[in-house]
Amino acid sequence: MTLPPQMPPVGDRPPEARDKGREVQAMFAAIAPRYDLLNRVLSLGVDRAWRREAAQEALALNPARVLDVATGTGDFALELKARAPGAEVVGSDFVPEMLALAREKARGRHLEVRLEEGDALNLPYPDGSFDSVTCAFGFRNFADYGQGLAEMWRVLTPAGRLVILEFPPPRRGLFGRVFRLYFQQVLPRIGALVSGNAGAYTYLPESVLAFPDPGRLAGLMHATGFRTRYRLLTFGIAAIHVGDKG
Repeated sequence: MTLPPQMPPVGDRPPEARDKGREVQAMFAAIAPRYDLLNRVLSLGVDRAWRREAAQEALALNPARVLDVATGTGDFALELKARAPGAEVVGSDFVPEMLALAREKARGRHLEVRLEEGDALNLPYPDGSFDSVTCAFGFRNFADYGQGLAEMWRVLTPAGRLVILEFPPPRRGLFGRVFRLYFQQVLPRIGALVSGNAGAYTYLPESVLAFPDPGRLAGLMHATGFRTRYRLLTFGIAAIHVGDKG
Protein backbone atom coordinates (compact mmCIF):
# COMPACT_ATOMS: atom_id res chain seq x y z
CA MET A 1 0.00 0.00 0.00
CA THR A 2 1.44 3.36 -0.97
CA LEU A 3 0.78 6.59 0.88
CA PRO A 4 -0.29 9.81 -0.82
CA PRO A 5 2.51 12.24 -1.66
CA GLN A 6 1.34 14.82 0.89
CA MET A 7 2.04 12.34 3.70
CA PRO A 8 5.72 11.65 4.45
CA PRO A 9 4.83 9.62 7.53
CA VAL A 10 7.39 6.85 7.57
CA GLY A 11 10.36 8.00 5.52
CA ASP A 12 12.08 10.10 8.16
CA ARG A 13 11.67 7.67 11.05
CA PRO A 14 14.02 4.99 12.42
CA PRO A 15 13.58 1.58 10.74
CA GLU A 16 11.71 0.06 13.69
CA ALA A 17 9.19 2.94 13.69
CA ARG A 18 8.71 2.66 9.93
CA ASP A 19 8.11 -1.08 10.24
CA LYS A 20 5.53 -0.69 13.00
CA GLY A 21 3.75 2.05 11.06
CA ARG A 22 3.46 -0.12 7.96
CA GLU A 23 2.35 -3.17 9.93
CA VAL A 24 -0.35 -1.25 11.79
CA GLN A 25 -1.55 0.38 8.58
CA ALA A 26 -1.87 -2.95 6.77
CA MET A 27 -3.56 -4.63 9.72
CA PHE A 28 -6.27 -2.00 10.13
CA ALA A 29 -6.86 -1.90 6.39
CA ALA A 30 -7.55 -5.64 6.50
CA ILE A 31 -10.07 -5.53 9.37
CA ALA A 32 -11.75 -2.22 8.44
CA PRO A 33 -15.08 -3.74 7.26
CA ARG A 34 -15.66 -5.52 10.61
CA TYR A 35 -13.95 -3.02 12.89
CA ASP A 36 -17.07 -1.29 14.25
CA LEU A 37 -18.97 -4.52 14.82
CA LEU A 38 -16.08 -6.00 16.73
CA ASN A 39 -15.73 -2.88 18.89
CA ARG A 40 -19.38 -3.19 19.94
CA VAL A 41 -19.16 -6.93 20.58
CA LEU A 42 -15.85 -6.95 22.39
CA SER A 43 -16.64 -3.98 24.65
CA LEU A 44 -20.31 -4.98 25.18
CA GLY A 45 -21.21 -1.51 23.93
CA VAL A 46 -19.43 0.27 26.81
CA ASP A 47 -17.05 2.02 24.39
CA ARG A 48 -19.89 4.38 23.42
CA ALA A 49 -20.21 5.63 27.00
CA TRP A 50 -16.44 6.09 27.19
CA ARG A 51 -16.48 8.18 24.03
CA ARG A 52 -19.26 10.37 25.41
CA GLU A 53 -17.23 11.12 28.53
CA ALA A 54 -14.10 11.86 26.53
CA ALA A 55 -16.06 14.12 24.17
CA GLN A 56 -17.32 16.16 27.11
CA GLU A 57 -13.73 16.81 28.17
CA ALA A 58 -12.63 17.69 24.64
CA LEU A 59 -15.50 20.17 24.15
CA ALA A 60 -15.54 21.68 27.64
CA LEU A 61 -13.71 24.83 26.50
CA ASN A 62 -16.00 25.35 23.47
CA PRO A 63 -13.33 24.82 20.79
CA ALA A 64 -13.89 26.26 17.34
CA ARG A 65 -11.63 23.70 15.61
CA VAL A 66 -11.09 20.10 16.72
CA LEU A 67 -8.70 17.48 15.32
CA ASP A 68 -9.32 13.78 15.96
CA VAL A 69 -6.03 11.95 15.38
CA ALA A 70 -6.07 8.27 14.33
CA THR A 71 -9.79 8.69 13.74
CA GLY A 72 -10.24 5.24 12.20
CA THR A 73 -13.84 4.78 11.09
CA GLY A 74 -14.71 8.16 12.56
CA ASP A 75 -16.77 7.22 15.62
CA PHE A 76 -15.18 9.80 17.88
CA ALA A 77 -15.01 12.56 15.26
CA LEU A 78 -18.74 12.08 14.61
CA GLU A 79 -19.47 12.09 18.33
CA LEU A 80 -17.65 15.42 18.61
CA LYS A 81 -19.52 16.94 15.66
CA ALA A 82 -22.91 15.76 16.92
CA ARG A 83 -22.22 17.39 20.29
CA ALA A 84 -20.72 20.59 18.85
CA PRO A 85 -22.44 21.28 15.51
CA GLY A 86 -20.88 24.74 15.27
CA ALA A 87 -17.31 23.48 15.59
CA GLU A 88 -15.15 22.47 12.65
CA VAL A 89 -14.15 18.85 13.20
CA VAL A 90 -11.32 17.19 11.28
CA GLY A 91 -10.59 13.47 11.43
CA SER A 92 -7.13 12.31 10.39
CA ASP A 93 -5.92 8.75 9.79
CA PHE A 94 -3.33 6.98 7.65
CA VAL A 95 -5.54 4.02 6.67
CA PRO A 96 -7.62 4.93 3.57
CA GLU A 97 -9.94 1.95 4.06
CA MET A 98 -10.94 3.19 7.51
CA LEU A 99 -11.50 6.72 6.24
CA ALA A 100 -13.77 5.42 3.45
CA LEU A 101 -16.02 3.85 6.08
CA ALA A 102 -15.91 7.03 8.17
CA ARG A 103 -17.11 9.06 5.17
CA GLU A 104 -20.02 6.68 4.65
CA LYS A 105 -21.04 7.05 8.28
CA ALA A 106 -20.77 10.85 8.14
CA ARG A 107 -23.02 10.95 5.08
CA GLY A 108 -25.51 8.60 6.74
CA ARG A 109 -25.71 10.81 9.82
CA HIS A 110 -25.69 14.06 7.79
CA LEU A 111 -22.69 15.36 9.71
CA GLU A 112 -20.05 17.53 8.05
CA VAL A 113 -16.67 16.26 9.21
CA ARG A 114 -13.46 16.68 7.22
CA LEU A 115 -11.84 13.27 6.94
CA GLU A 116 -8.27 13.40 5.67
CA GLU A 117 -5.27 11.12 5.28
CA GLY A 118 -2.47 12.05 7.62
CA ASP A 119 0.14 10.46 9.86
CA ALA A 120 -0.02 11.09 13.60
CA LEU A 121 3.79 11.40 13.80
CA ASN A 122 3.93 14.02 11.07
CA LEU A 123 0.59 15.84 11.11
CA PRO A 124 -0.06 17.79 7.90
CA TYR A 125 -1.31 20.93 9.70
CA PRO A 126 0.34 24.24 10.64
CA ASP A 127 1.34 25.09 14.20
CA GLY A 128 -1.53 26.22 16.43
CA SER A 129 -4.29 25.05 14.05
CA PHE A 130 -6.70 23.48 16.56
CA ASP A 131 -8.26 24.41 19.88
CA SER A 132 -8.70 20.75 20.83
CA VAL A 133 -6.97 17.55 19.72
CA THR A 134 -8.29 14.10 20.52
CA CYS A 135 -7.18 10.50 20.07
CA ALA A 136 -9.53 7.62 20.96
CA PHE A 137 -8.05 4.11 21.08
CA GLY A 138 -5.34 4.96 18.59
CA PHE A 139 -2.49 6.34 20.66
CA ARG A 140 -1.12 2.94 21.71
CA ASN A 141 -0.56 2.14 18.01
CA PHE A 142 1.88 5.04 17.59
CA ALA A 143 5.40 3.94 16.76
CA ASP A 144 6.80 6.80 18.88
CA TYR A 145 4.69 8.14 21.77
CA GLY A 146 6.94 11.14 22.37
CA GLN A 147 6.82 12.22 18.72
CA GLY A 148 3.05 11.78 18.65
CA LEU A 149 2.61 13.97 21.73
CA ALA A 150 5.00 16.56 20.31
CA GLU A 151 2.98 16.75 17.09
CA MET A 152 -0.31 17.13 18.95
CA TRP A 153 1.26 19.85 21.13
CA ARG A 154 2.51 21.61 17.99
CA VAL A 155 -0.87 21.81 16.23
CA LEU A 156 -2.70 22.98 19.36
CA THR A 157 -3.35 26.66 20.01
CA PRO A 158 -1.59 28.16 23.06
CA ALA A 159 -4.64 27.50 25.25
CA GLY A 160 -5.53 24.19 23.58
CA ARG A 161 -6.51 20.86 25.11
CA LEU A 162 -5.51 17.28 24.31
CA VAL A 163 -7.77 14.35 25.25
CA ILE A 164 -6.58 10.75 24.94
CA LEU A 165 -8.98 7.85 25.48
CA GLU A 166 -7.13 4.55 25.68
CA PHE A 167 -6.91 1.05 27.15
CA PRO A 168 -4.30 0.97 29.92
CA PRO A 169 -2.71 -2.34 30.95
CA PRO A 170 -5.02 -4.34 33.26
CA ARG A 171 -4.63 -3.36 36.91
CA ARG A 172 -3.50 -5.69 39.66
CA GLY A 173 -6.10 -7.65 41.58
CA LEU A 174 -8.86 -10.11 40.76
CA PHE A 175 -10.62 -7.96 38.15
CA GLY A 176 -7.33 -7.20 36.43
CA ARG A 177 -6.47 -10.91 36.27
CA VAL A 178 -9.90 -11.77 34.85
CA PHE A 179 -9.66 -8.99 32.27
CA ARG A 180 -6.13 -10.02 31.32
CA LEU A 181 -7.36 -13.60 30.78
CA TYR A 182 -10.22 -12.30 28.63
CA PHE A 183 -7.88 -10.08 26.61
CA GLN A 184 -5.28 -12.76 26.01
CA GLN A 185 -7.45 -15.86 25.55
CA VAL A 186 -11.05 -14.95 24.65
CA LEU A 187 -10.74 -11.74 22.64
CA PRO A 188 -8.33 -13.09 19.99
CA ARG A 189 -10.63 -16.04 19.33
CA ILE A 190 -13.73 -13.86 18.93
CA GLY A 191 -11.83 -11.36 16.80
CA ALA A 192 -10.45 -14.05 14.52
CA LEU A 193 -13.88 -15.65 14.14
CA VAL A 194 -15.68 -12.41 13.22
CA SER A 195 -12.95 -10.65 11.25
CA GLY A 196 -11.08 -13.60 9.75
CA ASN A 197 -7.83 -11.96 10.89
CA ALA A 198 -6.33 -13.72 13.91
CA GLY A 199 -3.20 -11.57 13.89
CA ALA A 200 -5.08 -8.30 14.42
CA TYR A 201 -6.73 -9.54 17.59
CA THR A 202 -3.54 -11.04 18.91
CA TYR A 203 -1.95 -7.63 18.36
CA LEU A 204 -4.69 -5.85 20.35
CA PRO A 205 -3.98 -7.47 23.75
CA GLU A 206 -0.25 -7.31 23.11
CA SER A 207 -0.47 -3.58 22.40
CA VAL A 208 -2.48 -2.97 25.57
CA LEU A 209 -0.14 -4.98 27.78
CA ALA A 210 2.85 -3.10 26.36
CA PHE A 211 1.22 0.33 26.75
CA PRO A 212 2.37 2.71 29.52
CA ASP A 213 0.23 2.62 32.66
CA PRO A 214 -1.86 5.77 33.32
CA GLY A 215 0.77 7.35 35.56
CA ARG A 216 3.52 6.86 33.00
CA LEU A 217 1.37 8.24 30.18
CA ALA A 218 0.56 11.27 32.33
CA GLY A 219 4.31 11.67 32.87
CA LEU A 220 4.98 11.58 29.13
CA MET A 221 2.31 14.23 28.58
CA HIS A 222 3.75 16.37 31.37
CA ALA A 223 7.23 16.06 29.87
CA THR A 224 5.83 17.39 26.59
CA GLY A 225 4.56 20.46 28.42
CA PHE A 226 0.94 19.59 29.25
CA ARG A 227 -0.78 20.17 32.57
CA THR A 228 -2.20 16.68 32.91
CA ARG A 229 -4.91 14.79 34.78
CA TYR A 230 -6.56 11.46 34.15
CA ARG A 231 -9.33 9.21 35.40
CA LEU A 232 -10.07 5.52 35.03
CA LEU A 233 -13.32 4.18 33.56
CA THR A 234 -15.18 0.91 34.20
CA PHE A 235 -12.83 -0.54 36.81
CA GLY A 236 -9.79 0.67 34.91
CA ILE A 237 -10.56 -0.98 31.56
CA ALA A 238 -10.23 2.44 29.88
CA ALA A 239 -8.73 5.77 30.89
CA ILE A 240 -9.20 9.39 29.86
CA HIS A 241 -6.11 11.61 29.95
CA VAL A 242 -6.58 15.37 29.63
CA GLY A 243 -3.66 17.66 28.83
CA ASP A 244 -4.04 21.43 28.86
CA LYS A 245 -1.44 23.45 26.99
CA GLY A 246 -2.25 26.85 28.42
